[in-house]
Amino acid sequence: MKFLLTLLSTLLLLVVTPSVTAQTDRRVEEQKKAIAALEKKIAAEEAAIGKIQKSRRTTEERARRLARQIEQRNQLLNETEREASRVEKEVKRSSRVADSLQKALDHNRAQYGELVREAYRNYRQQNYISYILSSRNFSDVARRLTMMREMAALRERKLQEISTLQQSVSEEKQRLENRQKELDSVSQKVAGQKKRLQRDATAAKQEIRSMNNKEKQALARKMEQEEQLSVAISELRKLTKGNKEGASFSARTSNLNLPVAGGRVKRYKGNMAEITGEKGASVRSIYEGKVVDIKRNRITAKYEVFVAHGEYITSYTNLGSISVEKGQKVAKNQQLGSVGAAVNVTTMETEYKIVFGIYSPNPKETMSAANCFKK
Repeated sequence: MKFLLTLLSTLLLLVVTPSVTAQTDRRVEEQKKAIAALEKKIAAEEAAIGKIQKSRRTTEERARRLARQIEQRNQLLNETEREASRVEKEVKRSSRVADSLQKALDHNRAQYGELVREAYRNYRQQNYISYILSSRNFSDVARRLTMMREMAALRERKLQEISTLQQSVSEEKQRLENRQKELDSVSQKVAGQKKRLQRDATAAKQEIRSMNNKEKQALARKMEQEEQLSVAISELRKLTKGNKEGASFSARTSNLNLPVAGGRVKRYKGNMAEITGEKGASVRSIYEGKVVDIKRNRITAKYEVFVAHGEYITSYTNLGSISVEKGQKVAKNQQLGSVGAAVNVTTMETEYKIVFGIYSPNPKETMSAANCFKK
């Protein structure tokens, strides 16, 4: 029984491993394509910046492009770090599989050795002849001969299993070695991206220092316009008519958790609030509801998620990644994605923040996003 369980677990390893590896390979390829696209975009932006002549008239344009360059570089760094994390997990998984296969191989070798030793002892002591001659009748002789042949067949099967396992162990160890090399390569890319990000930030700060306050204000307004919501809330209100998910939400709802775990609230404009947090912090729905729309900002490439709570709508913009789909029901405090990077154009420092908005079903009613979080 124990032998059968060992054999079954070994076969499961052999079947599952290629499937898991294929899925991982697909994810890694998708990640590489995303990184290649970002690298191409950054290269084009660098070329455009290089063509802009340094002068008072074009300083604002250079600063604006450099700020975008820093955001793109941050995004590329995040994607590369995510790839490194995936490859690192694959290295650990391959290592576990290789160890399990090696243990199964060692166990099978030990069993085969015992079978061979038993056969040799029987041969030396002529136990086979005694075993046959001690038969009660011809039927018993036939039965005992069949059992001896089955033992020989078992040794043969063991040899085949050992051969298959040896091949699997070799392949898994080669895969592990390749993943380790890939991880080393990606880690070097991460280090290189960090250096280039520092270079971009230094260049951007030099541009900012050469600008006066009026120019800085104009630049901030221009950047703010580019980051404005790409979807008209009036259109989304049509989608929320009659929505029952989270219908208990109202203008009086308060004492809610911040949408960014461990975040800090700062008033923004109108019915919005700017909420900053740590790199990679989770962005979560403030209340139960339904995801009515997901957009990707054409300029910043960040995500915008809109959740309906009854006929109220909350918006979460500048997400670096998302973990929900349009039409999905979400629970209170359920993760929607992760906070995205943004550049403070007055300092050219990287921040991690979202802009959170809240909208009443009545277009004339103005709501303060920050009021929901008052304790």
